[in-house]
Amino acid sequence: MANAASRPSALIRFTQLSNDVLDSRYLRHIKNIVFVLVLLNYWSKLYNTVLIGGPVRAVHDFKAYLMRIAFRQLRRLPAVQEKINKELGTTLAGMEKSMMDKEVGLGSNLTLPAKGMSEQQVMESLHKFEGLKAADWAGGKVSGSIYHGGEDLTKILAEAYKIFAIANPLHPEIFPGIRRMEAESVAMVLSMYNAPSTGCGTMTSGGTESILMACKTYRDMYKDLKGINYPEMVVPDTIHAAFMKAASYFKIKLITVPIDPVTLKVDVKKMERAITKNTVMIAGSAVNFPHGIADDIVALGKLAKKYKIGLHVDCCLGSFIMPFLEKAGFPTTDFDFRVDGVTSISCDTHKYGFAAKGSSIIMYRNATIRKYQYFLYSQWTGGIYASPSIAGSRPGALIAGCWSALMYMGEDGYLKACKDIVGARRIMEAGVRSIPQLHVKGDPIGPVLSFGANEPLNIYDVGDKLAARGWNLSALQNPSGLHISTTLPWVNSAETFVKDLKECVQGLVDDPSSGNGSTAAIYGTAASVPDKTIVDDVAAGFLDLLYKA
Repeated sequence: MANAASRPSALIRFTQLSNDVLDSRYLRHIKNIVFVLVLLNYWSKLYNTVLIGGPVRAVHDFKAYLMRIAFRQLRRLPAVQEKINKELGTTLAGMEKSMMDKEVGLGSNLTLPAKGMSEQQVMESLHKFEGLKAADWAGGKVSGSIYHGGEDLTKILAEAYKIFAIANPLHPEIFPGIRRMEAESVAMVLSMYNAPSTGCGTMTSGGTESILMACKTYRDMYKDLKGINYPEMVVPDTIHAAFMKAASYFKIKLITVPIDPVTLKVDVKKMERAITKNTVMIAGSAVNFPHGIADDIVALGKLAKKYKIGLHVDCCLGSFIMPFLEKAGFPTTDFDFRVDGVTSISCDTHKYGFAAKGSSIIMYRNATIRKYQYFLYSQWTGGIYASPSIAGSRPGALIAGCWSALMYMGEDGYLKACKDIVGARRIMEAGVRSIPQLHVKGDPIGPVLSFGANEPLNIYDVGDKLAARGWNLSALQNPSGLHISTTLPWVNSAETFVKDLKECVQGLVDDPSSGNGSTAAIYGTAASVPDKTIVDDVAAGFLDLLYKA
């Protein structure tokens, strides 16, 4: 009984002691310290935002942040969400109609046929699908998309695929020829990019995977070497979206840096300000997709050396054009492994290398870096597992096709392609510069031409007018513009494009009301919508439609 009676008394004393501690000046000091630390954390973030992006961008980003919060709350209201869903449904229905109208008469195959088709039936069906082409890429009116090296090369690629249709580099003991062709393909591209004797690399499924692998490599390497658990990478605003994907996939903090408003190259001073003790890599483009501009890779190399971090150069688009500019007699810049500080480069063989889609090369300065790209697991019950990139099994036929393209084209073939493609881009660039209502973005040196319109002309209206004449250009945003990745089919249509462009612009000058086409409507709406998650919903809906049979 005595023990039972003493328990409430002990509890009271403990409660009083706890209250004394909570009210003590020591705890108040701790509270103040925590408050100051939190305040410093937010102040540091604000300071860095202003330091890197400038006050105007900081204010813009803050407004956008507040708008996102406000619209997120608004979307929780049933009436608002109902209205959004209705408008979203209307938009997606229009997209679906546009997509499905091209497939009328095909029928649907939603289950396996009870009895397999004959070879003739399969081929007839394939030709029907092939007949759905909507754009005149062969006539030289499509920007990028199809990097065609000529009918003779296409036949060689098809034959290579036929010979190695069942090959898989996962089993080099069964397919030694594929192993050899992959190694030689990597070696040839390393040589083209002036890699040192220690240079090495792997083949991937495309530019996105090459970039993903580079980012994953630096994340793992600096966690191992420096113990960095919260990695960051610093990239230009104009860097390829694959870096954003890598940041999302691999939990790397992404810091984007503004470009110089005149040169459109990344602002190197602001990039240096963005580097912290957690930075594992920086990146630059040669050339970037939006404007076809090469960043100052030499300056970025100096930063990489100074802070002992990785520097990746994205040459996926520049691929087999950039290495041949100098020999072709065109202006160029330093961008490859000859630049001190460059530790990795990505190059798409399936773009201006003219290989079939599904091949790219990721290169490293040495094998020590490349090892961090590998996935190695020696304790699996199925045996020792090791793969060089994301995929396990890979199509050996694509490797054979890539090797075949490199060997067939040769240095002379790629040099001629560079002369023709960049020559065509220069013709179109001169044409754009001759039109007072338009302006070329930056000073492009590779295959890409990007241009915008001077107010009051709307560049998207220009794009829609060109589309009505069969031209298929890429639309840019932030700021608005049109983009052309010049390909071999464009070579014979460059002058025709300039003629049509001048006529389209003049038509809009004479009659401004003749604009307001689909592109202008889509991008005009996207720019005016404060809540970008709505635009994301439209994009997600479009992806859903791609899988609707």
